[in-house]
Amino acid sequence: MGLVVVLATFVNGMVIAVTITYKKLRSPLNYILVNLAIADLLVTIFGSSVCFHNNIFGYFTLGKALCEFEGFMVSLTGIVGLWSLAILAFERYLVICKPMGDFRFQKKHAIMGCSFTWIWASIWTSPPLFGWCSYVPEGLRTSCGPNWYSGGTNNNSYIMALFMACFVTPLSTIIFSYSNLLMALRAVAAQQKESETTQRAEREVSRMVIAMVLAFLVCWLPYAAFAIVAASNKDIVIDPTLASMPSYFSKTATVYNPVIYVFMNKQFRNCLMTLICCGRNPFGGEDETSTASVRTDVTSVSEGGGNKVTPA
Repeated sequence: MGLVVVLATFVNGMVIAVTITYKKLRSPLNYILVNLAIADLLVTIFGSSVCFHNNIFGYFTLGKALCEFEGFMVSLTGIVGLWSLAILAFERYLVICKPMGDFRFQKKHAIMGCSFTWIWASIWTSPPLFGWCSYVPEGLRTSCGPNWYSGGTNNNSYIMALFMACFVTPLSTIIFSYSNLLMALRAVAAQQKESETTQRAEREVSRMVIAMVLAFLVCWLPYAAFAIVAASNKDIVIDPTLASMPSYFSKTATVYNPVIYVFMNKQFRNCLMTLICCGRNPFGGEDETSTASVRTDVTSVSEGGGNKVTPA
């Protein structure tokens, strides 16, 4: 847990610092990436660091009120991060596949997407504070979350609703968006078989999409599966150590997300290297080269840049 705290704080802090430093990174399509980094940083501050502190003592040392607050904040910011991945996928689907015709993604659309993640997460994480389910110590009792293991109609109904609204729905959105995006890219690649750049871009984006979906499932499927199994089978006995693992998996998302979604973005990566190396980027030539090749439209998906995509 201590390793997660250190890595997540560093990588998400760097994403925010680089975005503040370089104006060219503040394109509408990058807003959701910054929203994701902020959510992950808050998960680290209010969740992972608290869990690390309590792991040292072996129990939750901060009292009931702070347990509820930690459970709420971790659930809120975790769901914001989770839905940010779904919004990011849907934004790319709109820009690349153009289901709405000649749609131009603008700042107002980006703000709407980011606002939705916080509003939707607030709607689904507030009920335990007012009696529909509750936030209690979970697993090894060093962190708090929704009461998915005590059973009862009150708890189970909330867990089922949360599962549908904050796992099944965003996962379906991600799969739908990236499936259509991959089909669109393959159609472009089929039309430009002689273009090595287009073929390479199609392969790169395919690998990145697979990495995105797998990372999402690794981080969130264990938590969702445990919650549903425990909620649907009141007689099941789960070892405390095993019961704590889903929470740990979900917290590691704060490290995976910026690596997959941001540092694999060449523009972000070049700006990061420039910032770390005090204004000198040892890979400076890559920025211009990649920018030129990105104009084939397809690579803008993996790079998160550009608002329009038309066949080269």
